[in-house]
Amino acid sequence: MKQVLVFKTSVGSSEDVMAVGPLLNNLLNETDRWTFDLEDCDRVLRVEAESVRADSIIEKLAGAGVMCAELE
Repeated sequence: MKQVLVFKTSVGSSEDVMAVGPLLNNLLNETDRWTFDLEDCDRVLRVEAESVRADSIIEKLAGAGVMCAELE
């Protein structure tokens, strides 16, 4: 069963999304998906995945210089 993880990020442009996209794709399975809402004030990243942990996503984006914090 897929879980939905939601994060506040510092991603601010479509170029930023293109830069972190490969990092997210490497963490996820083929059937998982992720989207950014750049119009939201929190620059929300939404991940629908079966077997990825929030801290893995946070660590991977932090390594790329992107602030990422899980929203409740």
